[in-house]
This record gives sequence, structure tokens and C-alpha cells, in this order.
Amino acid sequence: MLPAVIGSLQALETIKTILGIGDTLVGRLLLFHALHLRFRELRLRKDPECPACGEHPTVTGLIDYERFCGLEVEPAFTGPEISAPELAHEIDDRSDVVIIDVRGPHELDICRIEGAIPIPLGELPSRLSVLDGHWNVVTLCHKGVRSLKALEILQSAGFSRVRSLHG
Repeated sequence: MLPAVIGSLQALETIKTILGIGDTLVGRLLLFHALHLRFRELRLRKDPECPACGEHPTVTGLIDYERFCGLEVEPAFTGPEISAPELAHEIDDRSDVVIIDVRGPHELDICRIEGAIPIPLGELPSRLSVLDGHWNVVTLCHKGVRSLKALEILQSAGFSRVRSLHG
């Protein structure tokens, strides 16, 4: 019930803001204690030094949130890549491409690529003996970072025909 109460209040504030009517919670923080069914209101003062809304704002547009929070991991290695349409074309042409999916088991439970060989990245170095170094290999993962790491591992082991699925 708590999310329903708060969600209704947020919807009400949105409607009042869009229509320009009533008193909005701008400059105030509404606290709700659901167990005691009590509301409390705190007044907030604007920080004149705030980079977004202060007297001299330095943040004037949207930012890359993942990069700002350090959530985006840049691959330490870059190598030959192939796009999804290019890979689909190679599969349609019945080329000798072998796909190695380096995602973890929990990710494979969500979605599997038909015909791909599932080898989690952490297991790849110990399972190289089951792979043929002459194969035309494409590695893939969720966002491409682990796929590029797998490409690096395979190239270091002597695989010469290896590409990573871009993205």
C-alpha cells in the first residue's frame, strides 16, 4: 500500500505542475509514516552553490549517468568485432562460424542463442582444449566487455580467426 500512496501523491504533484495549479511541494519534503498514518513536512532551502540549480549552475544538460557513477566499464582490450547483422548474414550463408557465449549460467537461463557453445568466461582458459584453433569463432556476452576479454584469451592461445560480437 505504501507505494500506492506515494505514487498517487507523485501523480497529483505532476498534474498540478503540468496544469500550473495549486500548491506544489517545491521547496518542501513530505514525509509519510505509514504505520502511524502521519505526514510531516520539512522546508528545504536552495543551496546557492548547487551545480544544477544554484546561482551559477555548471550542470546545464543531461549527463551520462552510467559513466558519471562509474558503472560503465571500458574494455581494456579492443579487437576485431562483428555486428549482429553481419553475423546473421554469415549464419544465413551457412559459413563455418562458431559462436561461443561467455555469459554466466543465470544469463543463459534468460536467453540462449541457438547453436552457440556456452562457456562462461571464467571457465574459458581451462576449456580451451575442447575448442579447435582453426575455427572461425565469434564470442558474445551481454554488453561486449566479457566478449572482448574472451577474444583476448583465445588470441593469446593461438586462435587466429576470432571476432567479438559488437555490443
